[in-house]
Amino acid sequence: MLDTALKLLKELTSRSYKAYIVGGFVRDHLLGIESSDIDITTNATPKEIKKIFEDSCLPNEDYGSVTVLLKGIRFEITTFRKEIAYINNRKPVEIKYIDDLEEDLLRRDFTINTICMDENGEILDLLHGKEDLDQRLIRTVGNSYDKFMEDSLRILRAVRFATILGFSLDPEVKESISKTKYLLHSLSYTRKREELDKIFTSPNYKEGVKLLLELGLDQELELNHLERVLDSDTISLIGIWSVIEANPKYPFSKNEHELLKNIRSVIGHNHLDPMVLYQYGLYVNSVAGEIQGQDIKKITEAYANLVIKSRNDINIHSQDIMDLLQKEAGPYLKEIYDDIEKEILYHRLNNCKEDICKYIKEHYQ
Repeated sequence: MLDTALKLLKELTSRSYKAYIVGGFVRDHLLGIESSDIDITTNATPKEIKKIFEDSCLPNEDYGSVTVLLKGIRFEITTFRKEIAYINNRKPVEIKYIDDLEEDLLRRDFTINTICMDENGEILDLLHGKEDLDQRLIRTVGNSYDKFMEDSLRILRAVRFATILGFSLDPEVKESISKTKYLLHSLSYTRKREELDKIFTSPNYKEGVKLLLELGLDQELELNHLERVLDSDTISLIGIWSVIEANPKYPFSKNEHELLKNIRSVIGHNHLDPMVLYQYGLYVNSVAGEIQGQDIKKITEAYANLVIKSRNDINIHSQDIMDLLQKEAGPYLKEIYDDIEKEILYHRLNNCKEDICKYIKEHYQ
């Protein structure tokens, strides 16, 4: 992938343009982390880039980016630019194309994301990002307060990078977050969830949660009881959202909402109980068991040993019951099914038609 990216750079530099790989890929490359997301910056304008690469498109011409597909790999190419001003502490109002790499880098968020690589694979570090990389430090490009006032998402990105990379936040960054964290109220819940999901799915998620709590971001993000996440040794993403009482405005799919509801309902129950396993299923019980520090292997084994896993597994049909009792369909059928279901699950009744019929005759005829 890197070889293809370098060839793309050479396509641009051979036409007298400046071009570099910049940002996360270079940072991760220097840290020995595999990355598949390559961003390229150049002084070629979007229209000039399109003339060079036939298989390209302009997803956002105003933003100065072009997507190029080369050898099946998608590259985002952005023209050097200066951002004139920001609106709503999030988006630049206007951009101006420029011919100066350093000025382009000065608009970026953190120094570790400004390190560049040229077409020969050589590192270009104009803003000393490698020093911060070596010191494992998250530091903004320029004044932290101004950076967060420009774009409040950078507050969460700072925590995310610190969490994922195992870095520390520069003292000035921490101080500026404390002064600007109120801006997170106006940040969209979709963007907040995207960043939080990345923090929560990191192997270092506990450090990220501690940092959110230390900085008081849990209150600004409307995440109640975030500290509960620290009680479990390991916990899945849906498990984390289950223990947090987050503002309902956070976007979840219908299926996710149902999962969260069921997990919260089953927390505190015995996850080896056949009826609990049967009613809520393996996944919900496993997540709830994980939250409570229970042995997931035992829960899985208990579920595998259930006599029935759904009502369809019961060896009798509604018509059989109606014929047996010589009655028309009615609410009594549910009552009988609920009863025999329980009896079968607790091994007090064999799941065979003959025994079930005998039980129904004895108890309902």
